Amino acid sequence: MTTVHRAYRYRFYPTSEQADQLARTFGCVRYVYNHFLRQRTDAWFERQERMGYNATAKALTTLKKQPDTAFLAEVSNVCLQQSLRHLDRVFSNFFKGQARYPTFKKKQRKQSATYMANGFRWRDGKLWLAKHKDPLDIRWSRYFSGTPSSITVSCDTAGRYHVSFLVEEAVTPLPVTPKMVGIDLGLTHRVITSDGDKIPNPRFLHRTERKLARVQRNLSRKQKGSQNRAKARHRVAKVHAKLADQRRDATHKLSTQLIHENQVIAAESLPVKNLLKNRSLAKAISDVGWHQLTQQLAYKAERYGRDFVQIDKWYPSSKRCFHCGHITEKMPLNVRTWDCPHCGTQGIDRDVNAARNILQSGKAILAGADKLRQHEKTTTVGLTGG
Repeated sequence: MTTVHRAYRYRFYPTSEQADQLARTFGCVRYVYNHFLRQRTDAWFERQERMGYNATAKALTTLKKQPDTAFLAEVSNVCLQQSLRHLDRVFSNFFKGQARYPTFKKKQRKQSATYMANGFRWRDGKLWLAKHKDPLDIRWSRYFSGTPSSITVSCDTAGRYHVSFLVEEAVTPLPVTPKMVGIDLGLTHRVITSDGDKIPNPRFLHRTERKLARVQRNLSRKQKGSQNRAKARHRVAKVHAKLADQRRDATHKLSTQLIHENQVIAAESLPVKNLLKNRSLAKAISDVGWHQLTQQLAYKAERYGRDFVQIDKWYPSSKRCFHCGHITEKMPLNVRTWDCPHCGTQGIDRDVNAARNILQSGKAILAGADKLRQHEKTTTVGLTGG
């Protein structure tokens, strides 16, 4: 049994008074973040000085006492301090080479505020935020045990409010199973397994494309700055939000199924950012959600005691015959089945063959054979020595 931090996200419906207070909180959090992003940037480029969290926290106290920014005292100070911590974390990731240079937060994007334990009250399944009189009207889709250590309140571009609870809970690993699977990621079929199963791509964007085009066309006709344009932008955001929800839900169901049924899951490591530069396939690649699927497989495998391994992106899984190991020099994408000239195997399904090779390579990596192939970069998550 292991202890993990897990986030539970729920939708809630604020009253008009709560919505006003949250709008002020989001605005102040955004202002503090952008203000000290500018301060830290200017301090370095103009004076070659570094400003850390302690310096910005001290400057925030002074900022709240100034007449022009006295409005910052109207919201919980916990959210403002967390905004500074988020900014400091972003800079830390940038200096480590893990992220780009931080950018300013925009009012038109998703808004959020984080409360630590001293910024909210949790009692009998009800949540009170600092500066709020009444508890939030939360729609409980599932329940969790324990006391939340922090919560994050957000409002997306579609105007939907959500609250996320971060709790620490014990997770029991799943029973060990001898089943192992390799998965090949595709566009026509989202996942092709080494067992020969082909899971179709739901193509949510393709289903909604006509509706999305209609609302976007309606948005383009509205005068900039008008209320009608704001309403039209909201309708576009609602369509995009529904698409994201559908894609996330389908991905969670698929990843959970793979984790529960298999002890070892091997997948290919695809350079999604580079693949998105292909204008002909960018829309389809974005819709299928390869990166989201591998991310979910990674953290769920670690949580439930499974092994998830990604092989090198240059591994010739499609061109290598699973039966004899012969590698074909060229194989265009329009070739879906092929015959091996070395062992004589006929009618080899390109995708199933690739999935089987991926599983074989993944098992070799877990067994330690990757040390013999130093040119391959591999990522192993949740290694248990299987």
